[in-house]
Amino acid sequence: MSVQSAIRRKTAPDIRARKRGEPIVMLTSYHAHTAALVDRHCDVILVGDSLGNVMHGFETTVPVTLDMMILQGAAVMRGSKQALVVVDMPFGSYEASREQAFNSAVRIMKETQCGAVKLEGGIRMTETIAFLSGRGIPVMGHIGLTPQSINTLGSFRAQGRSETDWGPIEDDAKAVADAGAFSVVVEAVAEPLARKITETIAIPTIGIGASAACDGQVLVLEDMLGLSPRTPKFVRRYGDLGPAIEAAIEGYAADVRSRAFPGPEHVYDMKKG
Repeated sequence: MSVQSAIRRKTAPDIRARKRGEPIVMLTSYHAHTAALVDRHCDVILVGDSLGNVMHGFETTVPVTLDMMILQGAAVMRGSKQALVVVDMPFGSYEASREQAFNSAVRIMKETQCGAVKLEGGIRMTETIAFLSGRGIPVMGHIGLTPQSINTLGSFRAQGRSETDWGPIEDDAKAVADAGAFSVVVEAVAEPLARKITETIAIPTIGIGASAACDGQVLVLEDMLGLSPRTPKFVRRYGDLGPAIEAAIEGYAADVRSRAFPGPEHVYDMKKG
C-alpha cells in the first residue's frame, strides 16, 4: 500500500467524537499552497468566506459568491491530505429556503469534494440544518457574532457581554446541536457564556474570540501571521510576516533597478538546460 493511499482524511464524525477530548485545531486557508502547510498541523481547514476580506479587500463577507467559495474550496482540497475541509456557505446561498441551501451545498460538495459545509445562524436555521444533515451533508454551525449579518448587527461587537443577553445565544447553541450539526463555531462571546455552552451541548464548540473554554479554536490564517491590515483584538499573532515579505520585495525591486537581477547563476543556459 502506498503512503498516499494510507492517509485517511478526517471526517465530520471524527470531529464530532472529539467532544471533551483533545482540543480541535482549526485554521482558515484559501489556496493549495497554504493548505499544504496548514494540513500538517490542523484537524480542520475552514475555507471561510473571510476570503472576501483577505483575498479581495471587501469590507465585509456579504459580497462573497458561491462560485468564489467553490473555486477556493477546490484549491484547498488539492493542497491538503488529512484535515477535514469545511467550506463556508456565503450570504444569499442558503437563507431563502432549505431547498436553496441543499442545492448550494450539493454544488459545494460535488465541485470541491470537501467534507462539510458551514452556515451561520441559530434557531432560525435549524430546519435547514436538519434538512441538510438528513440528506448526507455534514453541517458545522456558527453562532454568537455572525459576520454575514453585519448590516443588521451594525458592528462587529462581542456578543453576550451581559448575563442578561445570554439566553438567546444559549438557545441558538442548543437548537443547532439538536438539529444535527456535528460542531458549532462560537464567535466573539464572553468566556463564561462560551464555557456554559460548551458544558451544556453535546457537540464540539470551536471558539474564535470565545476563550479557551471551547472544545477547539479557529483563527484566520492571515490574522495570526500578521498579514491582515486590521486584526481583531482577540487574535494572538504567532508571526509578523508582513514586514519580511515587504523587505524581500524591496530587495528584488532594488536588484532589478540596479540590473543585478538575475545574476549569472540564475540565467537559463540553453546548452546545459
